[in-house]
Amino acid sequence: MSEIDDTVRRIEEMDTQSASVVAVEAAEALRELADRECYSVDEFVRLVERNSSALQRANSSHAPLHTTQQRIVESLTETEADTVDEAKERLLAAIDDVVEEVESSKRLAAERAAELLSDGDVLLTHENSSTVMATLERALEAGKTFELYVTESRPRFLGRRTARQLAEWPGVDVTLITDSAAGYYLSECDRVLVGMNCLIDDVVYNRIGTYPIATAAADQDVPMTVIASSAKFIGSGFDFQNKFRPGSEVLLEPMEGFAVENPAYDATPIRLVETIVTEEAVMQF
Repeated sequence: MSEIDDTVRRIEEMDTQSASVVAVEAAEALRELADRECYSVDEFVRLVERNSSALQRANSSHAPLHTTQQRIVESLTETEADTVDEAKERLLAAIDDVVEEVESSKRLAAERAAELLSDGDVLLTHENSSTVMATLERALEAGKTFELYVTESRPRFLGRRTARQLAEWPGVDVTLITDSAAGYYLSECDRVLVGMNCLIDDVVYNRIGTYPIATAAADQDVPMTVIASSAKFIGSGFDFQNKFRPGSEVLLEPMEGFAVENPAYDATPIRLVETIVTEEAVMQF
């Protein structure tokens, strides 16, 4: 199995949860095409377009995957290379640029977001955002300590991964809670931290369960901060389509006489959000 095929499989199965990590892994997977033998620039460009399309189709709701792959393809199609070797060099350079931008944007957004946290804060987070994790790490490196409630993030229990990772860090007291208990514990919290898949038309799309947490937080006057790179602000050219996971993730025993729905993402209007932090700015709403 090629690296691209394996990456497509992992994206389809959502083995990797973080939007930025998926975008980087998909970009890196295209490197293997530089080793393929092609006899013309057009043939190589078609090869890149075909494999990039396969990566994008693996998750049609994944905006960062779409935008980063489009950038890589456009680097080849907007200005035609004179030779296959030149086209391959452009592909590798575009991959390097995308990976560096995603990683640096995450790092800078985390640094900005960490400044919003105060020593001794009680926080709540949902699922397993790599940008939120980077924010918490920056805050701890700055000498801050905090308590953190982590939702299980059913049905794939992504929050359990977050809790296990953070439990190894000094300076943070981690408590894992069920998703439905978030509203109960929000009264103790100073802030909610979440990542996002994308922002389209004043709506934050993120892992399922974000919207009810945002609603409960707004009702209890607990500020919610969304942390993401500005590349996740999506304009035209991307039609968000929710991904529906197998019902077996929700219920292992046979489903007799009823259906099970398992959407991967939900939509949170920005009126429920206090701040969105990117590498460029802290935006208040």
